[in-house]
Amino acid sequence: MKKRHLLEVLSLIAPIFLGSCKDTSYEKISMTETPRVSTGITALPKTVKAPLDNASSKEKEALGRVLFFDPILSGGKDVACATCHHPQNGYAEFRDLSIGPNARGLGSKRKFNRENDIPFVKRNSQTIINSAFNGIDTYKRYDPEKAPMFWDDRVKSLENQALEPIKAFEEMRGHGFTETEILEVVVGRLRRIPEYRTLFEAAFQEENPITIENLGKAIASFERTLVTNNSRFDRYMRGESDAILLSEKEGFELFKSVGCVNCHNGPMFSDYQPHVLGVPQNGKLPTPDTGIQDSFQFRTPTLRNLRFTAPYMHNGSLPTLRQVLEFYEDIANGKERNPLVPKEQYDPFVRELNLSVKEMSLIISFLNTLNDDDFSKVLPEAVPSGLAVGGNIH
Repeated sequence: MKKRHLLEVLSLIAPIFLGSCKDTSYEKISMTETPRVSTGITALPKTVKAPLDNASSKEKEALGRVLFFDPILSGGKDVACATCHHPQNGYAEFRDLSIGPNARGLGSKRKFNRENDIPFVKRNSQTIINSAFNGIDTYKRYDPEKAPMFWDDRVKSLENQALEPIKAFEEMRGHGFTETEILEVVVGRLRRIPEYRTLFEAAFQEENPITIENLGKAIASFERTLVTNNSRFDRYMRGESDAILLSEKEGFELFKSVGCVNCHNGPMFSDYQPHVLGVPQNGKLPTPDTGIQDSFQFRTPTLRNLRFTAPYMHNGSLPTLRQVLEFYEDIANGKERNPLVPKEQYDPFVRELNLSVKEMSLIISFLNTLNDDDFSKVLPEAVPSGLAVGGNIH
């Protein structure tokens, strides 16, 4: 009886045991494979969404515009948002690493003052244009309240992003104030300026409207007006077949077939995911930038308006698009361009790239179809603080 009972028990558990072994093996195989993603590419939407608690209005946009250009927001009253995101430079900056307080000049001509102990901003200044669409997927779905921001995706939404540079020592804060107090200092300054009191009241129509939260909301409302959604490529994707040239169409097909589309997809040509690429270090930084949680991961940037955003990569270490493609060719072939990042750590998608020198010019031609200079380049004649428009940029 006991023997029969034991055989019955074994007959019941054997399929379970065997099934478990099979499932475990399958999981191990799956984990080593490159994850598949949706790589659809479409035109940008013709309209922009705003968070439910920050509906766009002409009054908010007008307020956000003057705030964006007013150095009153910086600790030393010498740096504005526009200092590193100037319309003359496509709301980006034509230099590898930004220079914040205690400096003068614009873009590549900006220099620290002679006596200086403030470091470079450690990452390349991304364009504000189309940041309203951050996080958009291949089906044109996105949530403006959860939009990923910065190279390391450390905050969500344009509202929160707008406040971070003000708090950063090397970006806008400088000496004299702590990170925890600077926003209250700035709000106090704004409350003492009659024109700002009027503008905030019109924009928010509430009692005591000049707050840290409304400061972020106003700047974000202005930034959502900076959209270029009618590039030649957008028109092509909407059915205008002759909007791009035959060579550019060939470049588009190569862009997809060689593997660029694995990470650069959707309407913004970004999967908004972190990847390890082993980008060369920038020698201006005293210590290496190790990215998200010291993993050397950085979020995929958009490929739109590359004409305005050179030099490239998170630290501006690659001056031209051709050098970017040559870098990808190198790492796809197992070469290491950053001694701190062994090739074993490279993102699996990198190993799938199949890029050759002869294809680069066609891909670059295609990328040029994503440029669109139809954005506002007009500067305010003055800002309510009476300070220099855009900060010390002359």
